[in-house]
Amino acid sequence: MFVADPNMTADKILTELRSLFGSEFTFADVKGYCRSHNVSESTVLKRINQYRVGRGRYNLELKVKEVVETIEKSYEAPAALELVPERDDKFVPFGNFTTLKKIIKSGIFYPSFITGLSGNGKTMGVEQACAQLNRELVRVNITVETDEDDLIGGFRLVNGDTVWHNGPVIEALERGAVLLLDEIDLASNKILCLQSILEGKGVFLKKIGKVVKPAPGFNVVATANTKGKGSEDGRFIGTNVLNEAFLERFALTFEQEYPNSKTETNILNKLCTDSEFCARLADWADIIRKTFYDGGVDEVISTRRLVHIVQAYKIFGDKVKAIQLCLNRFDDETKASFLDLYDKVDADVDITQEEVL
Repeated sequence: MFVADPNMTADKILTELRSLFGSEFTFADVKGYCRSHNVSESTVLKRINQYRVGRGRYNLELKVKEVVETIEKSYEAPAALELVPERDDKFVPFGNFTTLKKIIKSGIFYPSFITGLSGNGKTMGVEQACAQLNRELVRVNITVETDEDDLIGGFRLVNGDTVWHNGPVIEALERGAVLLLDEIDLASNKILCLQSILEGKGVFLKKIGKVVKPAPGFNVVATANTKGKGSEDGRFIGTNVLNEAFLERFALTFEQEYPNSKTETNILNKLCTDSEFCARLADWADIIRKTFYDGGVDEVISTRRLVHIVQAYKIFGDKVKAIQLCLNRFDDETKASFLDLYDKVDADVDITQEEVL
């Protein structure tokens, strides 16, 4: 049983801790000190609480109140960054783009969820809406490992000092930017740290005792290949079932489809001068997608894949080589069926099943 020692003043404890461990130490170090000096942990922790800089971490050179005062001085980089996306003159709007742009332009906090198959322009649509509106965009690529420290921020060691660094979510909040949570259905339940932010209430940074309120114009857009219910057909391995209360905080959901043949031809024409080739590619992709939706094939040609093909054509100057190289990602049976279909769509191109070097 420990007996309170009136001589165990804060100055004495701090002096002894500094002599033993230096200015930085952990809770495990504190426990060892308490055992060797026959003093209660509560007595010591009470006297060093103001030096706590993280869970189980202490720094005698940096008090909690000094952490807050140091934030702006120690983390100036984001303020100098240009976060407005570059405007793409080759971008062709389609689908929900106009509606999404109106939401962002309104300045009203209205979280939106965009779902759709891979490569159909979900992310690019958000980026170009912000570019056209001259709005800052903070994009976060979500993975299963993404946690509160990645999103909100945390303490970092800079030049020997422990300082607070804002995460991308805090940057977006303070700047009134659009926060893009890309591939959000890959997230684990660690993403639930964003609950209050999705309610438009901001967040309390418990590590530094600071409340961050959203600046005017702040908004959240999430993109995903699923609706947060997982992928039953196995097409999107790694996607997870998201918390229902989390999903409910998104005001609306856009179902992003691939553009129609005419629009897709316009997209490709922006990148390739051979308009006939672009039209044949768009028709080919449209037939494959209809067959896919009817259950006739297990794969689909995305708009992104068509862009890859016309870019390969610009490099090699060979349509057959461009198509074959860009189809190599599929299994042999799927690749063969797609090549055979293109041979029927474009009579001017002689597609063979042989590998192109």
